[in-house]
Amino acid sequence: MNSSAKASPWWTPSVHADRRPFLIGRNAIQAALRGFFAREDFIEVDTAVLQISPGNEAHLHAFATEALTTDGQKAPFYMHTSPEFACKKLLAAGEERISCFAHVYRNRERGPLHHPEFTMLEWYRAGEGYESLMMDCVRILALATETVKTGKLTYRGAESDPFAGPERISVAEAFERHAGVDLLASVAADGSTDRDHLAAELRRAGVRVAEDDGWADLFSRVLVEKIEPRLGFGRITILDEYPISEAALARPSARDPRVAERFELYACGVELANGFGELTDAAEQRRRFEIEMAEKARVYGDTYPIDEDFLAALSLMPEASGIALGFDRLVMLTTGASRIDQVLWAPVAEVGR
Repeated sequence: MNSSAKASPWWTPSVHADRRPFLIGRNAIQAALRGFFAREDFIEVDTAVLQISPGNEAHLHAFATEALTTDGQKAPFYMHTSPEFACKKLLAAGEERISCFAHVYRNRERGPLHHPEFTMLEWYRAGEGYESLMMDCVRILALATETVKTGKLTYRGAESDPFAGPERISVAEAFERHAGVDLLASVAADGSTDRDHLAAELRRAGVRVAEDDGWADLFSRVLVEKIEPRLGFGRITILDEYPISEAALARPSARDPRVAERFELYACGVELANGFGELTDAAEQRRRFEIEMAEKARVYGDTYPIDEDFLAALSLMPEASGIALGFDRLVMLTTGASRIDQVLWAPVAEVGR
């Protein structure tokens, strides 16, 4: 067969027949999770896709559009990269436990684990610490595998047992264990970072360093190349306590002000979820957004507006914890699919091919 031959469309009956077991599994898992949240007294909410700001993380890329007012004036809008801002406004409004299955949109992302449009499951607990989200994750992964009767998470030949106790490791411990790098030696008590110190650590560890790399670039390179490929094998991993500079929406840890109440969940080397003890200080949130947008301007020559409505809502938002879980990835790992498009009922058309 000619290797350059174009693959059959997803709607071809034979292709759909191959994908259908994954899709049926998707529906079953979604129904089971809705039941889980209902039993936990969560209210399921629905948020608008069009937002003033798509989010203010430096390396997220949004889809832009514009609205026309009734008199024909143009106003910029973005398709949200997460329902987070809207969900937190609902917490400010008085809701205490909310969950949301949201279609979200991220540009410049496509591959086995990435899709321009995907489903994010977010949930929030007012008045509860972020450790409660870790417990939720363990229960959700077990429920998902029970629902499709696979009993395990798999990806590219790797396996993870959702019923085994999770490994919980801090980011600093992971850097030391998997890369031989003392990460927090380059982070000051106020959260500021020392690029040159981290660069020297990486050179000693044999990690590539470019002259124009910032501290965040170096951090990400170690995380992607040395750490993430080693997480979640045999049992799930909770990677906890990210440096403050890498947790723009999370509050500082009471244990160590250099790190934040942020964790990510991994299985089979795949990131599944990103959870926070939520930051509710509007002034500090603005400062962090401005830093993120300055970095975005430096790297990509672009910025996104700050949602002033969101910052205003933070003054009413209670202490809370919140998390975003990649629902499609969860379906992949529980059903044994190897690509995200196999678990999407109708994938986005590919362009430039």
